[in-house]
Amino acid sequence: MSDATSTAMNTAPAQWSAATRFALYYAPPRDSAWWRRGCEWLGRDPESGEPLAPPQPVELEMPLASLTVAPGRYGWHGTLVPPFRLADGVTPQALVAATQAWAARRERFEVAAEAATLGRFVAVRAADDSGAQALQQLAGDALRTLGSLRAAQTSAELARRLDAPLTPRQRDYVETWGYPYVFDEFRFHMTLSDSLDEAPTRAALMHAWNAQMRDAGPLPVHGVAIYVEPKPAAPFELWQRVDFPQENDA
Repeated sequence: MSDATSTAMNTAPAQWSAATRFALYYAPPRDSAWWRRGCEWLGRDPESGEPLAPPQPVELEMPLASLTVAPGRYGWHGTLVPPFRLADGVTPQALVAATQAWAARRERFEVAAEAATLGRFVAVRAADDSGAQALQQLAGDALRTLGSLRAAQTSAELARRLDAPLTPRQRDYVETWGYPYVFDEFRFHMTLSDSLDEAPTRAALMHAWNAQMRDAGPLPVHGVAIYVEPKPAAPFELWQRVDFPQENDA
């Protein structure tokens, strides 16, 4: 099989509208410990819609679910192309086709990864520079390829995103790409917590995640997934998986 494959439904639900947002995310393979344990950690499988019981690390005095509200809405993932609305005339199926064509030119790779801090958050990060650079290149290539399918920002969206402490380069990225942390500003992460003020809580979460993933092996980057926010503030759903070719694909 020479083409990248999609392993989910390929029709757009009728309840989607012009306000529906799409995102290209990294999602670990469904049969991997990286997928199963990440979904359990956030309390939801965004592909099946199944609610899951989060683990309760012994280091925590409060329920894990109370510390993962925001990442739980977005679902277990690592952002490659941030959420966007489709441009006029672009259908969800066209987005899938473009993603498949792009993915067919990619190669599978693996990245050493571990939980670390990212500001006041805890997230899975690449454990070395080579992995971080591979993921940064992947995200940048995806954004350049799919960027023409994005709807232009509204003036309100642009004003909201610029109302933040940004560098001149980040402001340029917001105006051009709709998001400040792209290309050289991109830092791959899979969020494990809300924003937390308490350093001991962040440390406990890092320790708990790394302990349970000690034998999981490297992060397998074997494909991407299209996630959907059906309507504003709704939980994101994994709509389509798109695999990178295997080595024996002709």
